[in-house]
This record gives sequence, C-alpha cells and structure tokens, in this order.
Amino acid sequence: MQYQGTPLAMTLTVLAVTQTLGWGVLSLLPVVGPVVATDLGMSLPSVFLGTSTMYVVTALAAPMLGRWLVRLGARTLMLAGFATGAGGLLLLAAASGPAGYFAGWTLLGLFSASSLTTSAYVHLNAVGGQRARTAIGSLMLVTGLASSIFWPLTASLSSQMGWRATVVVYAVALIVVALPLIRFGLRDSGGSAEPASPRETGGGAGPPRGTFGLIVGAIVCNGFVTVGFEAVIIETAKALGVGAAEAIAMGSLVGLLKVGGRLLDIAGGGRWDGLATGLIAAMVMPLGIGALLVGGDALWALGLFALLFGLAGGAFAVARATMPLVFYDKATYALAMARIGLPLNLIYAAAPPLLSALLVHVGAQAVLGCALGFSLVALGFLAVLQTRRR
Repeated sequence: MQYQGTPLAMTLTVLAVTQTLGWGVLSLLPVVGPVVATDLGMSLPSVFLGTSTMYVVTALAAPMLGRWLVRLGARTLMLAGFATGAGGLLLLAAASGPAGYFAGWTLLGLFSASSLTTSAYVHLNAVGGQRARTAIGSLMLVTGLASSIFWPLTASLSSQMGWRATVVVYAVALIVVALPLIRFGLRDSGGSAEPASPRETGGGAGPPRGTFGLIVGAIVCNGFVTVGFEAVIIETAKALGVGAAEAIAMGSLVGLLKVGGRLLDIAGGGRWDGLATGLIAAMVMPLGIGALLVGGDALWALGLFALLFGLAGGAFAVARATMPLVFYDKATYALAMARIGLPLNLIYAAAPPLLSALLVHVGAQAVLGCALGFSLVALGFLAVLQTRRR
C-alpha cells in the first residue's frame, strides 16, 4: 500500500506526540502500583497482573490486527485504538475491585495492539521507503522519553489529586490530544485487499531454517529484561536501600539514557543495521545489570547501571523494530512484526508479575540475577543469528 500527500516530517511529529502519550499513560503502575494495591485491597503482584493482562490481550489480538493493519491502514486502526484506550482508562479509574481493574486493562490491551508501536512502525515503513529505518529510530528517540516524562508527572499528579483523578486526566488527554492529531495529521492510508504473501528480502532464497526463531528468541529474552525489570525497577532500587525519590530519579535517568542509546543508533547514519545494533546492545546490557548486582545501593553502581542499562535498552529497542528489515522486505514487514508480537507480548505479560513476586518473596538480588540470565541468553541468540546474516 502507498501513502501519498503527508510529508514524513509531519507524520513523525504526529506519531511522536501520540505514541509518547500512549506509552506514557500506560507507564503509571511503577509509580502508583503500591497505592492502587492498598486502595483496591489487592497484593502488589496482583496489581502488576494488570499490565500482564494488557500484554496477553495485545499478544492474542496481534495476529488478527496485523491483518487488519494491512487491509485498513494504520490511521483507521489507531483512531479506533485510542478511543478504546480512553475507555479503558476510565474503567480503570472507576474500578472498585479486581473485576473493574482487569476490565480496564483488557481494553488497554486492545489499545496497545491496535495503536502503539507496530501500527506506527508499519506506517513509517510505508511512508519512509528507504528512510524507514531512520524514521523508526527517530520516533523511538522521542517515545523513549515516555517514562522519563510520565513517571515524575504521575507522581506529582497522584500526590495532589489521587491516582484515580490522574488516570481520568490521562483518558481525557487521549481524547482531546491524540484523536484529533491522528484524524487530521495523518492521511488515510487506505489498505490493500489482501495481505502480501510472506517472502524474504533480496528476491532469492530465504534465510536458513530457524532464523525467525532466533530473532524471536533474542527479542523475547531482551523484552523480558527491559519490560519486566523496568516494571519493578523503582521497587527493586528501594529494596536495595535506595530512597523513594532517588529510586524514581534513577528510573527516569534510565529512560533519558535510553533516548541516548537510540540517538547513538541514529547517529550511525545507516552505517550499521538493526542486527549489529542489537548485538552490541546485548553485550552491554549484562554489564549494567551486573554492576547493580555487585554494587547494590552504592552510588557508582547506580550510576553505572543507569548508564549501561539505559543506553543498551534504548539501542536494542531500535534493533527490535528494525532487525526484521535485515531479513524481510517491505511488503512482509507488517506480517513479520505481527508474528513477533504474539510471543513478545506474552513475555511482556509474564515478566512483571514474575519479577514482582520474585522481589516480594526472594529479594532484589534474585530479580537482578534473573534479569542477568535472560540478558545473556538474548546475547547468545544474537551471536548465532549474526552467523546467518545474508
């Protein structure tokens, strides 16, 4: 499908604002999770199951929505998704117990599947052509600020008006900010009658058998670390002896440094591809986790962790979106991303409650050890994948 009429710069601007807003409003649990647990009479691990519910719904919806994305286009899907997201937030704000709480996160899962990440990347891949990888990296550079912006904002708003009113404010923002921007700032992409049949890049033989599994394995293991660990990073830091304000500041610093990692990839100017970026990031990430595992609440350990984990996480986020472009062509990129979305979002669902339970019942050292192990497995997958490069 071809997109005509909307300049790439305008497309990037609209997607940067709406995607940052979308991910920002979904990042509230690391800040308000303990308060929500107390208010609803739930345990902290149960509260984090809300995020898991979202990712399970996202995973299950991804294959079907991937086909709709090809047929209908990103704009139509995102409009429906942001409206659904606002409804999910309102349900969340009105929850009086687990039923309403998980119903809200179910709608937020449909929002995530239809409007965030994949839809934006597919849209940019169609608009940007040969500049798609740089455009995706540029978008991720901005959206990487989501937690750094919204964690302090959520902490401030919830301390003044409570977590429920904060969630309502975020729902209103989706309606009055995101929906008009998507409606009037993005051209209707239309869509194709049938999804393109999968084929590999280069028009010749496809990659060796098992290559897609290696891509999924690397992305899923890294996703367990980045999404799961980031969900409990503030509470893990507190368990190590770091003060609450300092823990939030460290989490925000990680978010800022993730932007730096994405910027480093963009600065490469196409001199390396997504696979090379992913391999380097996978080498660096275990070093950051290891520093925190060894140093605990020491200032040097906190600083080194934030630096290495943030830069590696940001760089790998770009690789996660662009690595398939090394092996799949433009026509099949959307379907490849949709296929990756199922296992990736399932691990996104499992990681936060697993690490939260590990933190509560075993301790911070166990969380760090688990994260280190998964990061090393991801590195192993990428090392093998590198040998299968075209």
